[in-house]
Amino acid sequence: MTASTTVRNRTARSYRWRVVDIVVASVLGVACGFLFIAWNVGYQGPSNLLTPVLPGIQGLVNGVWFIAGPLVALVVRKPGAALYGELLAAVVSALVGNQWGATVLVSGLMQGIGAEILFAVLGYRVWTWWSALLAGALAGVGASVYDLSLIPGLAGYYAGSSPQFAVVYLIAQAVSGAVLAGLLAWVLVQALARTGVLARFPAGRARRAG
Repeated sequence: MTASTTVRNRTARSYRWRVVDIVVASVLGVACGFLFIAWNVGYQGPSNLLTPVLPGIQGLVNGVWFIAGPLVALVVRKPGAALYGELLAAVVSALVGNQWGATVLVSGLMQGIGAEILFAVLGYRVWTWWSALLAGALAGVGASVYDLSLIPGLAGYYAGSSPQFAVVYLIAQAVSGAVLAGLLAWVLVQALARTGVLARFPAGRARRAG
């Protein structure tokens, strides 16, 4: 067996989902889903305060809905983890009920794709605070693509908005995603790793090594 074959086999094994990966990713995704349900109500206060300041700036409070993708990805560290986590959380929100109905599934899909793209570009090998920050920001961009109906056929929540609103909203969601989803997810993973519950995951082993 050549060295290149050994490397390919090792990479394939590291990308393969284990049963424990599926279980933990599902638990985290469902937990985030219930967080989303709470925020479906809780966001209204701060959003209503920000909207009169500058239309579109209310996107700053939306990052809470983007956290599932970065969080699950930082723990599981496998292809598809960000997409799985975000979409599962959206499914929970849709099943329990919310004011937007099943459209949250499309929103969750776009957010998950945004975060997944970042980790894919990095080859699923970089799991630092800055990669988490960028993943959260791209989750916000993905959400904005849907919300603003930037793709033909996607009838988002702010379809037909003015260019000024769209620019402010997109930037606000990217910033919110970077902080409330990306960095917050990274902090949560570090906290979980300190407890030892992530001992079977690279995130836990990396913490012990550090």
